[in-house]
Amino acid sequence: MTILDKIVARKKEEVAFSKSQVPVSALEEKVFFSRQTYSFKDFLLDPKRTGIIAEFKRRSPSKGLINGKATVGDVTTGYAKAGASALSVLTDVDFFGGHTQDLEAARAMNIIPVLRKDFMIDEYQILEAKAMGADVILLIAAILTPQQIDNFAKLAKSLGLHVLLEVHNLEELQRSINPNVDAIGVNNRNLADFTVNIQTSFDLVTEIPSEFMKISESAISNPKTIAELRKAGFNGFLIGENFMKTEDPGQAMQQFVDELISV
Repeated sequence: MTILDKIVARKKEEVAFSKSQVPVSALEEKVFFSRQTYSFKDFLLDPKRTGIIAEFKRRSPSKGLINGKATVGDVTTGYAKAGASALSVLTDVDFFGGHTQDLEAARAMNIIPVLRKDFMIDEYQILEAKAMGADVILLIAAILTPQQIDNFAKLAKSLGLHVLLEVHNLEELQRSINPNVDAIGVNNRNLADFTVNIQTSFDLVTEIPSEFMKISESAISNPKTIAELRKAGFNGFLIGENFMKTEDPGQAMQQFVDELISV
């Protein structure tokens, strides 16, 4: 059983428990449920911003604890100040040390799009995402069927949420492309063993249809890499660990952006 298999098995238990504790009617009554979402595309393509989707992540299955001291408020506001186009907030508890309250806090303190970074396997989680203030949800092709992607994306769009579809290889991309998706992300991290290879993005960029925004995810630690990815056709760049492993992730991003400007 791979790490991804273990995560999905645990996620099914989590969702079942959440459903038993909080009915959909309660989610719909949450203050954020009725808010109008920010446009993922507009913020990503805004020339005044960086295209960076900056991530708040405490730990990971491959690296263990990354940052146990930084607070979601300090980090996400620091990211926004440094020019982040969007925020990514992990809400998985067992494997990434996240919590739904992290996303709610990020939403309350920032006026840029927030992505709920989790392993979405049930429509209930999409309703949760809307209730906690997310603007964007992540759908991972490796754990979903094309029909599930279609159903989940349609529900998300009906709620005003934007959809980032994540793929890891050409086969996933070809079977998962859906007109209700806003952006396609190439994850340079293999979710079976969590190894990374930035070449994955360069191999797949020309295979992504032009109507979708193109996002490169993971394994980005050098401003020059973003310059190369942008030249190849990418619009956005998801970065988390590179910033989170420092004492001050917001400041680390600011230094990264300063270097990016001069590349």
